[in-house]
Amino acid sequence: MILPVILSGGSGSRLWPVSREHYPKQFLKLNSETLTLLQETIRRTENIPECLPPLLVCNEQHRFLVAEQLQQLGITGSRILLEPDGRNTAPALTLAALAALEIDEELQLLVMPADHVIEQPEAFVAAVEQGRSLVKEGCLVTFGITPHSPNTGYGYISKGEALGVGYRVDTFVEKPDRDRAQQYLDSGDYLWNSGIFLFGARQYLTEIAEHAPKILECCNAAFAQRQEDLDFLRIGAKAFAECPSDSIDYAVMEHTRRAALVPMDPGWNDIGAWDAIHALSSNTKDDNGNAIQGDVLLHDVSGSFVRSDSRLVAAVGVQDLIIVETDDAVLVAGRDHVQDTKQIVNILKTQHRSEGQVHQCVYRPWGHYRTMVISEGFQVKEIVVNPGQALSLQMHHHRAEHWVVVQGTAKVTQGQGHGDAESMKSFLLSEDESTYISLGTVHRLENPGVIPLRLIEVQTGSYLGEDDIVRFNDVYGRVATHAASEEQNA
Repeated sequence: MILPVILSGGSGSRLWPVSREHYPKQFLKLNSETLTLLQETIRRTENIPECLPPLLVCNEQHRFLVAEQLQQLGITGSRILLEPDGRNTAPALTLAALAALEIDEELQLLVMPADHVIEQPEAFVAAVEQGRSLVKEGCLVTFGITPHSPNTGYGYISKGEALGVGYRVDTFVEKPDRDRAQQYLDSGDYLWNSGIFLFGARQYLTEIAEHAPKILECCNAAFAQRQEDLDFLRIGAKAFAECPSDSIDYAVMEHTRRAALVPMDPGWNDIGAWDAIHALSSNTKDDNGNAIQGDVLLHDVSGSFVRSDSRLVAAVGVQDLIIVETDDAVLVAGRDHVQDTKQIVNILKTQHRSEGQVHQCVYRPWGHYRTMVISEGFQVKEIVVNPGQALSLQMHHHRAEHWVVVQGTAKVTQGQGHGDAESMKSFLLSEDESTYISLGTVHRLENPGVIPLRLIEVQTGSYLGEDDIVRFNDVYGRVATHAASEEQNA
């Protein structure tokens, strides 16, 4: 049996401003109008014979996004393994292998990043089936992509001696310069490193024990401290913090004698930057080689990608540009410089600006909110609570709130003290009705209905930061104290 292991970490900084730290590219619909990149990856496993529901590895911050996207697909039986801190792929896969052994000692792990595009899934499934024969012989298989250009954005793998359906791995090569990439392409002996693997869980643990024993030691300790929480598997944070950070390539694949390579050409793209989105739009480009998304007008423009999320974007007399608009940021870049978009994200972090982390629309386990107006002493938000969901029971030290229901029915609970049941009262609000939550009042907002609850919230006070929250009770298991570290709005 195969257990897909989907790695859903990373922030996709080169796809800013659409991809952000709190809502990165794997959760976005970048290649499809109906499915996110993560959902496409999950769907890809459904055609693989003898395949179990996937195990997903993500961080605490993204756990409810992952759970919601699984729910949207109707996927049941999956587990979500939460990393307290990012430690690269080798520790993540070590934890996944330990979890797999609890299911079946003979499980094979199919490791896939959550944010890749594969346009020919049947070719991918065929390559996986080829790889299984090598795994049965004790090999750790990596899948190499047949190169179509001297791409300098990918690592390369050189082929060694033939192994039936594949090859032994000769060497892993870092991202080359243009001339060397052309040499690799011309030789026919090099493949792009896809970051997709297939190996037995037990065999992987044997190899990590030999080549990176400290990683296995820390992961064993962290896994021994695991706790089940809803669909989430939480591991010991303190033990995991001691784990070295290393990729599977550096920790295992470059050292093991069992590394094997299976070529494939399934229309793969890692969507590393906006030029990749432009390339994937080949079927929808206009006669001048432009790809557009959203409300866009062009005149005398060629070779460009223009995306609008919230307003009209017009371009005149330009060529080979990437223009991406969101409701709080606009990116303009030359197509040959889009890899440097991450430098803008680094500057945003240095300046402690929110545009690198969150959108105007921020998603939460219960729904989402969108900031409409920010000014000194007040701000206005649109809040949407999904049917049957509830915000935490909470209180603010520095702000008061006025709620106006514009759609659905709200159940409001409020009182004084520390959220004691005897001091709380509840009542319902319908459309066009409102209530006022004074500073220091303990309160909770719920949606008891079957349609989304939509309301306008006006906040007033001396401090309106998202860390002004004391949480007394929460159905999602979030910390019942100040939430500054997660910047949670309920």
